[in-house]
Amino acid sequence: MSNAGNAPQGSPGDINNWPMLKIVYRTDPEAIAAVLPPGIEPGAKPHVNLTIYNVPVPDEPEYGILQTVDADYNGTAGEYALGYGIDQESAIFISRDHNGQPKYPCTTDYYRQGSSVTARATHQGYTFVEFRGTASGENDPLPEFDMHEWWVKFSLAVGMMPDPARGYDFPPHVVHVRSKYGTAWRERVDGELILRDSPWDPLASRLPLREQVSAHLWWPTFLDREVTLAGKLDPDGFMPFTDTISGSRWQGTRGGPRRG
Repeated sequence: MSNAGNAPQGSPGDINNWPMLKIVYRTDPEAIAAVLPPGIEPGAKPHVNLTIYNVPVPDEPEYGILQTVDADYNGTAGEYALGYGIDQESAIFISRDHNGQPKYPCTTDYYRQGSSVTARATHQGYTFVEFRGTASGENDPLPEFDMHEWWVKFSLAVGMMPDPARGYDFPPHVVHVRSKYGTAWRERVDGELILRDSPWDPLASRLPLREQVSAHLWWPTFLDREVTLAGKLDPDGFMPFTDTISGSRWQGTRGGPRRG
């Protein structure tokens, strides 16, 4: 183990030096299957992955919480993104319309003081994620790796309400986000993840926490990234998944107040 004296250093207050808080928990396999559209398969483990972050996008802080589940597409293991709850409105619509990235407005509090790490995420008045823990201060390195993430881009046919008979102006396509990372520093965090009920971000009800697997602070090194169309999904099978909560990929209730 490296000692804490080798931890990343930078100018005080520089947002480029903020780590990501990565939390993984186990849920029920059938719960993972229920949130995935036909054509995207559950991964080898029923894991939910939460990434709480503050990164410059493009040059000002974006606080956010990324929610994914382990999922495979065309035999490639990766993660299916249910939502990027962020506090920077300017990045929401261009990201969703351009690449299908499921961004929506959300308030995230995330900070570290000494070894104490605190995070919470709130959307429409509901605090749906809380975490409090203690960082180890020791480096837990990782080799370079590729990360595969799946988004979906589509556009329903123009009309007053979504109508299966009218179909799509652009049918659903899987967007493959391949990122290559190194690790500048990685610290274990001993703490507790709490999920709270929310109709807007239904982690607690639809992906219940059965076991907290891990929590880390991670200073990534960004080595490469490409975003491409990977293939089509069955348009009829995907139609129920077009009704979503806010700009996320959480399924909503058609015609109800939670529809995006």
